[in-house]
Amino acid sequence: MDLQLKGKTALVTGSTAGIGLAIASALAGEGARVIVNGRTSKRVDQAMAAIGARHPGASLEALALDLSTALGAADAVARFSDVDVLVNNLGIFEPKPFEDIPDADWLRFFETNVMSGVRLSRAYLPRMRAKDWGRIVFISSESGLHIPAEMVHYGVTKTAQIAVARGIAETCAGTGVTCNAVLPGPTASEGVKDFVGSMAKQSGRSETDVEADFFLNVRPTSLLKRFATTDEVAAMVAFVCSPLASATNGAAVRVDGGVVKSPF
Repeated sequence: MDLQLKGKTALVTGSTAGIGLAIASALAGEGARVIVNGRTSKRVDQAMAAIGARHPGASLEALALDLSTALGAADAVARFSDVDVLVNNLGIFEPKPFEDIPDADWLRFFETNVMSGVRLSRAYLPRMRAKDWGRIVFISSESGLHIPAEMVHYGVTKTAQIAVARGIAETCAGTGVTCNAVLPGPTASEGVKDFVGSMAKQSGRSETDVEADFFLNVRPTSLLKRFATTDEVAAMVAFVCSPLASATNGAAVRVDGGVVKSPF
């Protein structure tokens, strides 16, 4: 399927690994000019090389900036003043008991997971409205609906992303601009693979057994019964970013493997 993204410029924040890298690769494969973002030039260069190997001739731009800060966001907009597609993927997570989460951690999580997207959306939205076309996507999580007890602060920021996306969409009613949240479930990202490998080593079990145990005891409502691949998540995001998804706006689009039981 041609997603009609040729000639579009897309900025994918936090796109040097995991879901972000897969999204950048999917958009590049559809012919979009993709701005690859990470905190260091080394990581960005590595990501661009990986995308280029998968999609020879891909149109790629480097943006080595920390977009969790107001200064980083301002620098990004100064360097790339006009984008058609903004994917707010940058995010952090860290399991920690609720009573042990200090104010500094709450603020750090909101700066990275929420305010990075708020700042960039605020900057690029007027340009999108002026062209009467644009796509803003927040990469949230099923944790935004089912707050995980082991990292409440993370879950709250994912809920905030869903709310911000809906609110922005409300301001775009009747235009060619859409704003949506995409909610991945448990996904085999770089961090998850490391976690599973570590648990397997510690327990003397295979990674397959650790994964099966996770879906039996930690995410028993999953219908997929395995970690989604980053490409499976990216495919949904690429569609939402495309002109073909013009009727999808203000939505919380789940690609969670059926973890969330509600049909709504």
